[in-house]
Amino acid sequence: MGVIGTADSLITLYYSSKSVRAKQTLAYAKSEGLPINEVDILKSELTGTQIAELAERLKIKIEDLVNQEHPSYKKHFEHHDFSSNDWIKMIRHNPVIMKQPIALKGDKTILVETPTDIIKI
Repeated sequence: MGVIGTADSLITLYYSSKSVRAKQTLAYAKSEGLPINEVDILKSELTGTQIAELAERLKIKIEDLVNQEHPSYKKHFEHHDFSSNDWIKMIRHNPVIMKQPIALKGDKTILVETPTDIIKI
């Protein structure tokens, strides 16, 4: 059992308040009347365990949670093969580089690619 609590009646959305896609997703979800628990990763620091659990729930490696095309990543890091702990530290200290928004509801977890993906959960 993970540390991230979920409910079948509520969508938990991990997002960056600087992300246009996240803002559009939130606006769309609210316009559809979907119950949303908002977790702004720029204001609520994620633990290493939460980051690892998000990757596990998405069935991806922790390194795949990092948007290596993000300008902040390109500015501060070079492409390397880091350990899982190193990737977690990078996300914790630079949350803006984490791929998001990530929506959770019950046992389902999705990486939102377009704002309307939120209804898939």
